[in-house]
Amino acid sequence: MLDANLTSQLKTYFERITMPLELVASLDGSAKAQEMKTLLEQMAPLSDKITLRLDGDDARKPSFAINRVGTPIGVTFAGLPMGHEFNSLILAMLQVGGHPPREDEAVLEQIRNLQGDFVFETYFSLSCQNCPDVVQALNLMGAINPRIKHVAIDGALNQKEVDERQIMSVPSVYLNGEPFAQGRMNLEQILAKLDTGAVSRAAEALKTKEAFEVLIIGGGPAGAAAAIYAARKGIRTGVLAERFGGQVVDTMGIENFISVQHTEGPKLVAALEAHVKEYGVDIMGLQTAVELIPAAKEGGYNEIRLASGATLKARSVVLSTGARWRQMNVPGEELYRNKGVAYCPHCDGPLFKGKRVAVIGGGNSGVEAAIDLAGLVSHVTLVEFDTKLRADAVLQNKLRSLKNVTILTNAQSTEVLGDGAKVSGLAYKDRKSGEAHHIELEGIFVQIGLVPNTEWLKGTLALSPRGEIEVDAHGATSLPGVFAAGDATTAPYKQIIIAMGEGAKAALSAFDHLIRLPAEMQDAA
Repeated sequence: MLDANLTSQLKTYFERITMPLELVASLDGSAKAQEMKTLLEQMAPLSDKITLRLDGDDARKPSFAINRVGTPIGVTFAGLPMGHEFNSLILAMLQVGGHPPREDEAVLEQIRNLQGDFVFETYFSLSCQNCPDVVQALNLMGAINPRIKHVAIDGALNQKEVDERQIMSVPSVYLNGEPFAQGRMNLEQILAKLDTGAVSRAAEALKTKEAFEVLIIGGGPAGAAAAIYAARKGIRTGVLAERFGGQVVDTMGIENFISVQHTEGPKLVAALEAHVKEYGVDIMGLQTAVELIPAAKEGGYNEIRLASGATLKARSVVLSTGARWRQMNVPGEELYRNKGVAYCPHCDGPLFKGKRVAVIGGGNSGVEAAIDLAGLVSHVTLVEFDTKLRADAVLQNKLRSLKNVTILTNAQSTEVLGDGAKVSGLAYKDRKSGEAHHIELEGIFVQIGLVPNTEWLKGTLALSPRGEIEVDAHGATSLPGVFAAGDATTAPYKQIIIAMGEGAKAALSAFDHLIRLPAEMQDAA
């Protein structure tokens, strides 16, 4: 399974292992078990600190544990961690093997100080780009605190378990046998759920921060570019974000980022965050802005009030709050969210193997999702509100060539149907005849575009009828000293590279605004 080049790289990585490891495999007669055995037999000889046992008795088969010899430290993979999860496997071996993680010491100490016994189970799919963050965070916690156990479970190989727990979205995390979380989470978010005092402590710490010259709200491509351009001017710069990367984190393949032929969202976000941190920008994560209080006079401080109760001050502000998936807003959608209603076909598609699904939306995203899902599920029904599909012709031609796809146009979705626990169908109306219809299915993938994250700004500055922040050619908003960039604005064409350019422009405009303030105004608070 490992070619010569990868074997050589792993041998170099495994030189960082400082404590003896034991790989304990629990196998059955399946083909996947044989693949797992082959993988482990190839990895074990790459370090004299790794030993392999094939006599494991874990109830989940095939599976294998990575244990630190002579200690209770260890993590388990119930599945073959290839694809997006291969890095999770290598990191787990290094961390259980004593190689120090890169996280701040304060975060590691927080993990060590967690009180109680925690048994985490994470259900993942190999095509899910959101799952590795969760798997790696929980593996790290298991490598730091012996009272934390983590099992990463491939849903496709444990279908009976997935069906019994009615898991329809990955990553899905259970803690001590009970649902804990769904969707992408980073280490800090997981710790915040476990350590209930973390949010209040963070709020108290924020209250002590000095005022920023530029404060950027949002950590997507626009926010990252704004942070870099502002920090390069030598001014005090901060980034406030619920999660760094925004929607790009959920993007599978990126092939139109100029000079980079192909990359993936999480990889690009990691590079953006590393670049921002290189300039010493103050990144404040897990924070939600709820109010913008404009400066009382020119040159004074704008205030950003946070959901945690803290308030930050800044001479200038760049709003780059991005957008989120647009919902159908029909009865049953919220009730069955993550119970058959999904928004990421790459992540959750494998959980619907052999089942019937619908895709809502006939643009590029919807048609691409339908094409991808057609290779996994028994049947796809694409539902489009308009009289025709809006996707590129090449995508439409591909879609129409698939035998297990039905295309419905001029169809208005009216209700998500279910049995109380999971989706059972979709109700829609023929917009031409007015006739009501019902499709029996198990999953619905919503792909109807994005809505800007600007509700908290209504009544404060000028917004378009679509809720986008109105900006001029310089990225300036209707408020002096407040600029905006990215998908939350009226700037056309919502693309990563355009958001970055707009973010850079907004930061330069903010700097230009600051240096043109009269000296006496710059001293105003």
